[in-house]
Amino acid sequence: MLLSEYTTYLAAILEMDKFEDISLNGVQIGSPDREIKRVAFAVDGAFETIDRAVESSSDILVVHHGLFWGRPIAIDGAHYRRVKRALDGGLMLFACHLPLDAHPVYGNNAQIAQRLGMREYDPFGRYRSNIIGFKGRLPFPMQLSEIVDLLGGVSPSTAVLDNRNRRVESVGIISGGAGGDVSQAIEENLDLYITGEIGHENYHSAKEGGIDVISLGHYRSEVYGVQALKRLSEAELGLETIFIDAETGL
Repeated sequence: MLLSEYTTYLAAILEMDKFEDISLNGVQIGSPDREIKRVAFAVDGAFETIDRAVESSSDILVVHHGLFWGRPIAIDGAHYRRVKRALDGGLMLFACHLPLDAHPVYGNNAQIAQRLGMREYDPFGRYRSNIIGFKGRLPFPMQLSEIVDLLGGVSPSTAVLDNRNRRVESVGIISGGAGGDVSQAIEENLDLYITGEIGHENYHSAKEGGIDVISLGHYRSEVYGVQALKRLSEAELGLETIFIDAETGL
């Protein structure tokens, strides 16, 4: 299929026009009449993922974190090397930031909820004018260690704050760098808040608020959306796909 057909499909599925976002969501490098046969997916539009997508003979790289973020930026230095590698390798680039956090089926937060067996979940977590997370109840009370295992186990980027010393029933989820939004989870009287990054300044807020926290690492909390789009592109469109895992440990 053509780039224009594929990206129109993704934009419609993800309802990208509904979001106020600092990311330049959509096609960042590409030509609408180019044909797509193989699609690479990755969290970040970094030189490593662009290079690996080119080496894998992919036509387009779909990422959560693209190359352009809300203001003009000179194409020089490291940014130049990324763009040049894509252009030299004939690789197109499509980015989707907040819409891929917030989607109720394919988004990072919904996919985490589904991993935990949450059959129903409600919107939660406001970022500017957007609500990008979800909250709900687990299918049965779980230990924090069981929840971590369901989300891939402990890694160097994992941080767990056990402030309640009892099983978890209710959960709020906002992926990425949303440690400060633990306050929203406390206001909702949730047992557990799951995010990507939590800072030192959030520790006492969580402890005093009586809420458990699992911080997966920014990268690990945001692999779910692009992987869901990968499966969708295979199943619904018959495209050949690969996932490029470029773990940052952060």
